[in-house]
Amino acid sequence: MSSARVIEAINECLSLAKADSPEDLEKALQTLASITRVSPQNRVLLAQTDGAIPLLASLTNASSSIVQTLSLLILFNLSLNPDLKQSLADMEIIYHLNSRISSPTSPDSSKLASSMICSLAMLDSNKAKFGVAGTVQLLVKAVSSSLDYDSHHLLSCLAELVHYHGNCTLAVRAGAIPVLLRLVQTTGSEDLAGTALAVLGLLARFGEGLSALMSTDQIVIWMLRVLKGRSLMSKEGAADILIRLFDDSEECVREALMLPEFSAVMADLSVRGSVRVREKAELLLRKMADVNLAFTAEGNTLYI
Repeated sequence: MSSARVIEAINECLSLAKADSPEDLEKALQTLASITRVSPQNRVLLAQTDGAIPLLASLTNASSSIVQTLSLLILFNLSLNPDLKQSLADMEIIYHLNSRISSPTSPDSSKLASSMICSLAMLDSNKAKFGVAGTVQLLVKAVSSSLDYDSHHLLSCLAELVHYHGNCTLAVRAGAIPVLLRLVQTTGSEDLAGTALAVLGLLARFGEGLSALMSTDQIVIWMLRVLKGRSLMSKEGAADILIRLFDDSEECVREALMLPEFSAVMADLSVRGSVRVREKAELLLRKMADVNLAFTAEGNTLYI
């Protein structure tokens, strides 16, 4: 389809979208979703059409869940273009997305809003905007009460946002650490557990997150349980967290040394895990050995 024909179709759809007929509105949105699904050029043409973005943004709050879903889908399609991410991260649009996170009218609306936030946040300069808009706190709250079918979208979104230090602070203060640890403990989904541990690892990169993890009761035992019983993805996340804890707290190393099975689990992973898990397990064993050597040199009890 030529550019001229696409522009004509877009204008026709936008005209129908402003009409009073619900059927015409749905048909227009379905056509726009199809037009923007695979063509970056068509996305630019729609984004450049006067009034198109504000109209679509307003329709994300429509009473019809179908209209909400279709308008979110179109905006998500547009957000896939790197050159449109900055302009789409408008505060009004972000607040509309927040509404779909805090008050989802359907599973699809929540998933699409999360996916669009994640897409827009891939542009680093957009990450802080979501912190200002309260998106980080909304995501933590949503994860704490979500069901498995939408948790992964919410977690992936949170993971993208907490790459920015300011958003990490907001997440920790909103209670992300206990929420994520509880999810790891209770979910039967290895995918969800692995993603939650990955987010915890991202939070642990900064002082606030690391301090919150270290102040968690029996955190080393929590991570040992993951290393003993979950997927390789989860094991890698737990090992990352332990490395950060051991680097910052000799007390955490001592706690590990006092657990009879800890070194045995590490030794097993150092020969049976994936390449990355083996490397991390070997590093943890070295850190434990170094601390233990220092203890024995001072005449303390030999733990391992």
